[in-house]
Amino acid sequence: MNCSDNDIANGHRQDELQQIYDLLVIGGGVNGTGIAMDAAGRGLTVALCEMEDLGGATSSNSSKLIHGGLRYLEHYQFGLVKKALAEREILLTNAPHIMWPLRFILPHRPHLRPAWMIRIGLFLYDNLAKRETLRPSRGVEFDQNSPLKSEIRKGFIYSDVWVDDARLVVLCALAAQEHGAKILTRTQVTKAQRIDGLWSITLTDVITGETRCVKAKGLVNAAGPWASRLFDDAFSIKAPKEIRLVKGSHIVVPRMCMGEEAFILQNEDERIVFVIPYEQQFSLIGTTDVEYAGNPRDAKISAEEVEYLISVVNAHFKKQITVDDVVWTFSGVRPLMDDEVADAKKASRDYSFEIDSVAGQAPLLSVFGGKLTTYRKLAEAATNAMCEYFPGSGDAWTQTAKLPGADFIDPQELFSSLALEFPWLPSSLLTRYVRSYGTRVKNFLAGTQSMTDLGQHFGSELYQIEVDYLIKHEWVVELDDLIWRRTKLGLLLSHDEKQNLAHYLQSQLKR
Repeated sequence: MNCSDNDIANGHRQDELQQIYDLLVIGGGVNGTGIAMDAAGRGLTVALCEMEDLGGATSSNSSKLIHGGLRYLEHYQFGLVKKALAEREILLTNAPHIMWPLRFILPHRPHLRPAWMIRIGLFLYDNLAKRETLRPSRGVEFDQNSPLKSEIRKGFIYSDVWVDDARLVVLCALAAQEHGAKILTRTQVTKAQRIDGLWSITLTDVITGETRCVKAKGLVNAAGPWASRLFDDAFSIKAPKEIRLVKGSHIVVPRMCMGEEAFILQNEDERIVFVIPYEQQFSLIGTTDVEYAGNPRDAKISAEEVEYLISVVNAHFKKQITVDDVVWTFSGVRPLMDDEVADAKKASRDYSFEIDSVAGQAPLLSVFGGKLTTYRKLAEAATNAMCEYFPGSGDAWTQTAKLPGADFIDPQELFSSLALEFPWLPSSLLTRYVRSYGTRVKNFLAGTQSMTDLGQHFGSELYQIEVDYLIKHEWVVELDDLIWRRTKLGLLLSHDEKQNLAHYLQSQLKR
């Protein structure tokens, strides 16, 4: 049975069968949603397919940083660092509700790297790209009040940016949708073939198993860790490049210290480990670099990785931690370009893309590699390349585009104005709303006059009005979508509260 026959057998309307998109994007991570947003904003008709939840794999399992990559300078990746540094300022302006400046303390350990080398690296970090918002680096001295061990007396401090990575993906998808893109989650591309100058694509609903067919003039493979595998599974074409899968794992522990700064710790194996203030009460510690084989969705932290991260932290901090302090872990598989470097930590974090286009045939663009910080730049370059096949498309536009909810000047001013409008909201809840939704919080708070109007309380200041909004407008289907990606309330909700919330989700989605 061919694609069209399947559609007719499953009862799809004929007008659905005749839908022809300019681009169909495979992959709902930050690169896929970024490309969908950019292309839709240039006037192309776009559909995006994600086989699970938006940002459900690599894009939500990062260190939550928009950064140039200070350690990449040691591997002479100056072009990547310059590109990433320039993007920090752009992204800060475009989404100030979900990202903000973060100061990093780098303790100096002379036996690992001499001070002069670090100073040169930080000078380059400050000056490789234009810096308007972020403060420059400087040296620091630690006294008896420092959380670091007493033998660590000096160090450096510099700037990077924190980001809610999973919400960044959702905001890109929302922006794409507002420009006309169709966002299809829990939808897998199971076959794609060129027929009569178009891509004929079989989509399978991973929940129901139902299939249907759409057509597209161009196809974008932004499947991240699955990008190479997709060639065998769906395209029946040899992959032009293989990607290298490297697992990065993190642990979350109760807050290590109460300052607002993060720490970047040097280790004897030449790797670095971040200790980042996280969700007010916790510290996020990571990451590792471990070669990985298998399904990226099955990636889990190993006991060895946990011990590694704990040992690096304990070598630096007065406060010692153990396995019993770990309240949550997560692992993501990074799809790195296979540049045949033996050591995973030296593998390039840059990106490339390949276009498969035979004269008269519909093009296929595949993305390989990349990092969170350069997603917008990657999306712009990929969309530029695909727009060569669409002469009427618009110009690049995302550099100055505010992401949904970012139409305000200053987060504190937004908080103050919302506090006046909704004076009965607890400050802690309003703070989370501003940092998650920006001005979009009014989409579900409009008309409310008291806490009672927020509906059922599920625990940890999660109310029915927000849950309903996330189901209706942000593609929430499963519990993890809500408590780990749209929010991080999984850290605070009890087992019973999570079960109650899961039952509520099921009841709403059955309607």
